[in-house]
Amino acid sequence: MPRPTVAQLTYGSCTVIFSALAMLALSGTSSGSLVAVISVTAVALGVLVAMTVPVPRRTPVVVARSPMDERPVPASVAAAAPEPVREPSAP
Repeated sequence: MPRPTVAQLTYGSCTVIFSALAMLALSGTSSGSLVAVISVTAVALGVLVAMTVPVPRRTPVVVARSPMDERPVPASVAAAAPEPVREPSAP
């Protein structure tokens, strides 16, 4: 499983904090069981938000090739050793 990105961690954490505060403020509860339900719901919502944040994709590296690279080379030419350069002798 890939590691979460910084954006995923940030969005998930902010969602947990703000949703928990909003649900606690709106419910006005003081019982421990309802606070636990709200906490679990906030964490589940935070995980859902963190998992739906789009992950940046790596772009493939494109290597530029010249037209000369695409021509097939015969095996005899590729395996042959280069011949030494001979310069013409003086007259």
